[in-house]
Amino acid sequence: MLVHKASGIFSGKKALVVGGTGGIGRAVALGLAERGAQVTVHGGSSLKRLDDTVAALRAMGGEGDGFLLSIDGPEAAEQILSHCANPDILTCAWGPFKQGSLENLDREFWQKITENNLIFPGILVSLVISGMIERNWGRILLFGGTNTDNIRGFTTTAAYSAAKTALGVIAKSVVKIAGSRGVTCNVVCPGLTDTEYTPEEQRCYNREKSPGNRPLKPEQVAQAALAILENPGFNGVVAPVDQGIIL
Repeated sequence: MLVHKASGIFSGKKALVVGGTGGIGRAVALGLAERGAQVTVHGGSSLKRLDDTVAALRAMGGEGDGFLLSIDGPEAAEQILSHCANPDILTCAWGPFKQGSLENLDREFWQKITENNLIFPGILVSLVISGMIERNWGRILLFGGTNTDNIRGFTTTAAYSAAKTALGVIAKSVVKIAGSRGVTCNVVCPGLTDTEYTPEEQRCYNREKSPGNRPLKPEQVAQAALAILENPGFNGVVAPVDQGIIL
């Protein structure tokens, strides 16, 4: 059942969803609007997906807008926040996935993966946390990768998974700095999830490896993410939402 924005738990709060026009990010953006937040949706390249997302959140009685900006490196963080200054809620659902055997990874591969999946979200957090502390309230949600809730070894995703695992350090550092000021920061690590971006080859892999041969849907991950955002008892948590998958 839809909750009218006037009575939503996040009524009066300003939310920024980076990577919010598709997949898990879109589902989170719609959920925040349903809960009363004024949502600014960031999209990378598709005006149609952006327009469809904004139209969908408005159709449910939500309030929001959006913008397109291609992320080419960490410097995009400041550009993104120029479109939504001082958000009360920050969700970063963007972070490109790329595989490669550890022995074959060069400097450029490591640098790009780390810039996109660790440095970029880290800068976003650094830029918003002071305002949240001043307002004595804030919610930050980052997205890790599958099985990156703890330190593990990986055969083809060492660089990507290392960067995503490090997001837990950011979340736990926010707790030390701002936890006493009403600010929470958590990381959700989704399992294998089929979205509109998932190619058929990857879908086959997801079915084969997922418990019960049923990959997650974006809405399932978003439901858990929104529950974490709603509950201030979750702080510094790195939460696997993966059906207990073993890879």
